[in-house]
Amino acid sequence: MNATKINDFNEIITGRRSIRHYDPSVKITREEMTEILTEATLAPSSVNLQPWRFVVIDSEGGKATLAPLAKFNQSQVETSAAVIAVFVDMNSLDFADEIYDTAVQKGYMPAEVRDQQLPAIKGLLEGMSTEQFREMNIIDAGLVSMQLMLAAKAHGYDTNPIGGYEKAQIAEAYGMDKERYYPVMLISIGKAANEGYKSVRLPVESITDWK
Repeated sequence: MNATKINDFNEIITGRRSIRHYDPSVKITREEMTEILTEATLAPSSVNLQPWRFVVIDSEGGKATLAPLAKFNQSQVETSAAVIAVFVDMNSLDFADEIYDTAVQKGYMPAEVRDQQLPAIKGLLEGMSTEQFREMNIIDAGLVSMQLMLAAKAHGYDTNPIGGYEKAQIAEAYGMDKERYYPVMLISIGKAANEGYKSVRLPVESITDWK
């Protein structure tokens, strides 16, 4: 079953809900999930390192592994088409040459700009503490996660960002190096079984200063 795509941006941002109960009969093909992830990765990234990494958990075995790690989010795990685990790669600087070389090859960036920027970027980031680098990467992961949820809505699917799970265990549970891959959030995705609730938002006047 393919969900009905939405092309109205206002409908996408106002219609998004955090959905906890999904229609378990609705699956998302690997092709369409790839489209959603591709659209998500157009999000901004600090010095374009794109540190985000995804594990799409959509098989029975994958969900069985996740269930005890997300004890308070069983409905999302059981009924969603998939749960996407968003990590950051603490070795993302290793991909800088590939990213910038490809930008030159595609004509997006002059070679002289790459040759000027890359050494500066490497010098800056190599001087960061692990905590500073992780914080920079987590900001990027937040940006890609929000764009992923909006892309999913545009494809007609619903999502829920999940922070309550066993972060210390999830990387190893899926065969990943926990020192390299730092978990940021889980995002359940599927077709909502109910409409969910509208959320109250604080008025802009109470959260904004004009200078």
